[in-house]
This record gives sequence, structure tokens and C-alpha cells, in this order.
Amino acid sequence: MSAPHDFIAIGLGPFNLGLAALTDPIDELHGLFLDDKPSFDWHPGMMLDSSTLQVPFMADLVTLADPTSPFSFLNYLKESGRLYRFYIRESFYPLRAEYNDYCRWAAAKLDTLRFGRRVTSVEYDERRRLYAVHAERLPTGAPETYEARRIILGTGTPPHLPDACRGLGGDFLHNADYLDAKPALQAKDSITVIGSGQSAAEIYHDLLQDIDSHGYHLTWATRSPRFFPLEYTKLTLEMTSPEYVDYFHALPTDTRDRLNTAHKNLYKGINSELINDIFDLLYQKNLGGPCPTRLLTNTALTEAAYDPASATYTLGLRQEEQGKDFTLTTQGLILATGYRYRLPDFLAPLTDRIAWDEAGRFAVARNYSIDTQGGEIFVQNAELHTHGFVTPDLGMAAYRNSCIIRELLGREYYPVEKAIAFQEFAAPGGAHPRRSVEVAAV
Repeated sequence: MSAPHDFIAIGLGPFNLGLAALTDPIDELHGLFLDDKPSFDWHPGMMLDSSTLQVPFMADLVTLADPTSPFSFLNYLKESGRLYRFYIRESFYPLRAEYNDYCRWAAAKLDTLRFGRRVTSVEYDERRRLYAVHAERLPTGAPETYEARRIILGTGTPPHLPDACRGLGGDFLHNADYLDAKPALQAKDSITVIGSGQSAAEIYHDLLQDIDSHGYHLTWATRSPRFFPLEYTKLTLEMTSPEYVDYFHALPTDTRDRLNTAHKNLYKGINSELINDIFDLLYQKNLGGPCPTRLLTNTALTEAAYDPASATYTLGLRQEEQGKDFTLTTQGLILATGYRYRLPDFLAPLTDRIAWDEAGRFAVARNYSIDTQGGEIFVQNAELHTHGFVTPDLGMAAYRNSCIIRELLGREYYPVEKAIAFQEFAAPGGAHPRRSVEVAAV
């Protein structure tokens, strides 16, 4: 077994990949990154040709921590011979497929990444004060063990299926698998998309473009009362700031949970340009007569059944504002129902070493640690309930990684911003009580 690492990061999405890029030049830190995939691949089922990120290119792996890093998106463009084309394009928002290619480019430059390693358990050796990470090397299943002083969890958020669809038969799919299933879907007589956010909108728009040539009936049902645009005004964007994270983390648990529900349109909304593109496409498709498509708002999926004989789903739906139930039959079913964090099974041996809140979730400290010692196990994108809606934001990833690196080193390597917002989120410290003001009668 090799010498213990300073840290081992489990899972390789953009967040831990960014950590790998930012720790690469730090000679004092020796880390290892493990993932069960054969190579880096970010949401391959949603790489639609025209889909872009919802954040500007500066929200890459490194720039907001270190603008001089060789792992920047601009350096990727330069090495790829596309820097001037990107400049002429005059859009801050990279194509999603382009961002995935950028991440693969960065991954190929890093020698600390180990793909094809499925972590099976993580144990703590009290005597040696080390974490032992046990893994299987895929596809052979050969066992491997690595040791480290700290652990960083970046296992991501797996696709979420509604309760009504658990155990449901047939070939329904989550949007994560959309592109592979698209040809089979378009051979069906009817397709229904369930969901409220960007992925649902992108899939609906993609299928609507081809509706004439394939002849299917297309339905989009969303529980939301309307097609909410992603709120992207500048003062709202200030909420993706260290100050707001400080403010949110200090709130009571029930207040944080309530705010997360209210904040969904801040990070789960639809790009406003895409909403307008859908309307324009609907207008175009209806010029020659009614287009075989329906948009259903305020509509929740309550139950689902599958009939193998007819290869048809019967969906129980409820118009929530009216309180009316109805059914819809469809051959194709796409669940654009988001992603939710799931506790990795390999953490079972560390249960007593992890801090939990009253709801059985990680009690994530402000420094992104979850262990009872407060500085040994860190999380990436598992702190929505403690740090707020900025948790999955690519634009805050470099900030979080800078904070984690500070904890790993015991000093600040990349400058960590403390305050960037013009507005104040909490009551001013030492505020004076309000004084009554007399208004003279005129």
C-alpha cells in the first residue's frame, strides 16, 4: 500500500474535478480522486446540440479562484483553436457539450484521477488517525485500498423518480437517459414529459421540433402554476455570495427548509430565452392548424400504471388549483423530475463519526465539513439544506473549493472572498431601535 494521502476525494463531477485542478499546483497537498465511471462524462443524456450552461464561462473549474490557472476554460479554447470563434460568438454561455469537452480536456491533464474505481466502504483507524478507502477496480472487481487523512465527498445527486413511478414497468425513463432513448421515443404514438425545470423544457422543445415528421402527440405536464423563468437579475445574483451563505447557514433549520422551497425558481427555473423559443415554435407549428401538443400547468402526477399488452401508461394527474383529478394515457414517458442527494452506502462504517441534524441529514458546518471533529470529511453539493440554493451552482464551486483547500492546508492558498454584495442580508449589527418620527400637520 502506498503512503497515506493528504485527502481522498470520492466522485468526479465538475466540483471535485475543479478541486483536482486547483490542488494540482500545491506541492504540500497530495490528493487522490476516485470515480466508478470509465472516464469523465457530465450528463451525457442531455447533450442536446443547442443546450447551453445557465452560468457564464467564468464559472469554469478554476477561474473564480485563480484566473491565471492553466485549467481555465479560456485556455481550453486557446489550446483547441477556438478562442477567437468563441470571442466572435459574443455569448458568455458555453454549449453544454462544449463544457463537457472542456472538463474532459482538464481531466486528461491531471494525474491524480483514478477512474473505474467503485468505492465499497470507508473506515476510520483510530490508532493511526487515517481513513481507509476500500474500492473495486472495474471491470475486474479487483480490490484496492487507499489511505488518507481526510475525505471529500463529491458523489453527486442521482436521478429522482416520483413515488408514483417506483416499480413501474415498461421503458419509461428519467431525462438523464434522454438522448439514448430518443429514437425509440419518437417511434411511439404519444410522448409525455413530466417536470418543471430546464431539462423538461429542453426535451419538450427538442421533441416539438420533430413533431411533424414523426406524428406523435406530445404533452408537457408541470406541477408549477406557470413556466417559471430562472431569475437572473443582478441583485438576485448577489445571493450567490459568501455573505448570503453566511446568513443562510446561521438561520434556524425550519427557516432554511422553508426558504429552499421558496427559492426553487432561483436555481430550478427555465432559461427565459428557451421559454420564448418554445412559444415561437408553438406559434409556427400551429399556423397550418392545431398542433398535436398540450401544455398542462398546476398538474401533479399522483399515480401511474403500465399495461404491457398495449405498451401504454395511464397517468393519474391532479389539477391542484381546481382540486380535480383526471387521467392521461401515453406510450412514452419522460420524467424530468430532477436529482436528489442520496447517502452513499460506503459511509455506513462512519455513521458515528458524522454529525447529523434532527432530520437525519448531514449537519454541514460552515466550512463544508460533516464530521464530528469539524475538519476531516467535507462535502460537495450535499449541503442544500444548510448552505442554500447556491449549493449546486457551478459559479460557487471555486469558492467552496477555495474554502476546502484552506481547511486542508490550515491557511489560505487562494484568496477567499468574504464580501462581494452591495446589499445586506441580515439585520445590521448593533442596530439602534426604531425611533418614532413626528409628522407636522400641514
